[in-house]
Amino acid sequence: MSEGEARRIAHELMSEPHISGRRVSVRQVYALVEERGEDPEAVADRYDLDVADVYHALAYYHDHPREMREVEQEREDAIEDFRESIDRPEGIDPDAA
Repeated sequence: MSEGEARRIAHELMSEPHISGRRVSVRQVYALVEERGEDPEAVADRYDLDVADVYHALAYYHDHPREMREVEQEREDAIEDFRESIDRPEGIDPDAA
């Protein structure tokens, strides 16, 4: 875990909020901790963050619900656009299980 000062949330990379100076997004931290149930300290260790960075990212996610919904919708739209733009051989359906 980094011994440095806690990082702030930034927007200059990845077109979504992330931990400043890192490529770890707020959504990624939220997914790991709150959706997958991973321990915040373990997430901090895995990405060489202060545990305060993890909690700051979680606080940001909850303090900015509209922004986070917009980011999630943009990502879903981009994935859908990508799927629609791929030329697939006839009979290939990526959604078929």
